Amino acid sequence: MIRTYEEAVAWIHGRLRLGMKPGLKRMEWMMEKLGHPERRVRAVHIGGTNGKGSTVAYLRSILQATGYSVGTFTSPYVEQFNERISVNGEPIRDEEIVELVRVIQPLADELERTELGGPTEFEVITAMMLYYFGKQQIQDIVLIEVGLGGRLDSTNVIYPLVSVITNVSYDHMNILGDTLGQIAAEKAGIIKSGVPLVTAVQEPEAWEVIAKTAAERKAKTYRLGVDFAVSNQQTTAEGEQFSVTTPFAAYHDLRIHMPGVHQIDNAATAVMAAELLRLSYSFLIEPEHIHDGLAMAAWPGRFERMSDDPLVIIDGAHNEAGIRALVDTVRTHYPDKRVHVLFAALADKPLERMIRPLDELAETITFTTFDFPRAAQAEALTALSSHPQKAAVSDWAGWIREKKKQIGDDGLLLVTGSLYFLSEVRKRLKNNAKR
Repeated sequence: MIRTYEEAVAWIHGRLRLGMKPGLKRMEWMMEKLGHPERRVRAVHIGGTNGKGSTVAYLRSILQATGYSVGTFTSPYVEQFNERISVNGEPIRDEEIVELVRVIQPLADELERTELGGPTEFEVITAMMLYYFGKQQIQDIVLIEVGLGGRLDSTNVIYPLVSVITNVSYDHMNILGDTLGQIAAEKAGIIKSGVPLVTAVQEPEAWEVIAKTAAERKAKTYRLGVDFAVSNQQTTAEGEQFSVTTPFAAYHDLRIHMPGVHQIDNAATAVMAAELLRLSYSFLIEPEHIHDGLAMAAWPGRFERMSDDPLVIIDGAHNEAGIRALVDTVRTHYPDKRVHVLFAALADKPLERMIRPLDELAETITFTTFDFPRAAQAEALTALSSHPQKAAVSDWAGWIREKKKQIGDDGLLLVTGSLYFLSEVRKRLKNNAKR
């Protein structure tokens, strides 16, 4: 019997030994045994390659400004495991994690004895979340982020009020496919019959697949740049300012504090999803809630300023499209800074294509590794860089400490790569700031 929080989390992480097992059979089996909690969850399902977490943050913030109670399911976590299941931005309590594991563990053991095999770590966490929001703490709305892909992702047992696909670019190609069309087909798997879809997908090859799937499933589609649009974009010292026009309303002088053009797209996508909740499901969302919600939204590890003197920014850009958006944001907001990059990533990423834009941006670039099963080694990353000022370090915490003393007023220390790595860095930087 699981008694403590530490035992509960250790048991969950112990499921990692089963790796990834795409498919919904094990989830459906657990949902059946639990009395179908997923049917009681009013949800927005959010998939896509990049921007899922930020879009969740914007939409949650809008709904919270309205006074609704909002559950979220996101991954990976940045500071503590409990963040993955949150209510109004607050992670659920340690005791609740223990309670949920006590419900799911016997099912996992029973499932292991069937031909389906035991559930993976992500399936266990998804089942915990659906049981929590479907049976224990029913919310006004739950924002559920897809883990990987869509079609076979364990979250795809839900039937949401609105589906969102932020964008489609290259990531997890060993699982999702080598072309944008193949990847889009996996993402489009979350489109449900008759459920409206909001998307910011621009790439023609990906859009073709998504449009075809939506038409087959009679899902009315709202596409950024076609059915709703952004205008009057301005970069400000605090972030971005812009207007959004939907088929139903226009919102002017919206402000967000997460910098970058890609964040404007994420915010506009959240606005469109909020509009559909208002019009189709009678959510009482007023224009001031849209304004206030966007202005209040924050998401840790996304172009997050950890210190001003010296300037330290962390950003979880963990694929090629994310890196390119990050480089554009740095050039727009800090054109005069000498950029010193610290980079660590997982070995199964397109590393060379990720490192090249950073090489072009950085005055110096340093590679490191971290304690994670799939982490790339620092030397392997360094070999992929063509930068004249490149280096590899094993003690990244010591390196950051020394670099902060050296970079001066015109320098910017940019730590980027895997979100798992960023989680470690952010924890260390926050602890140091408290001393």
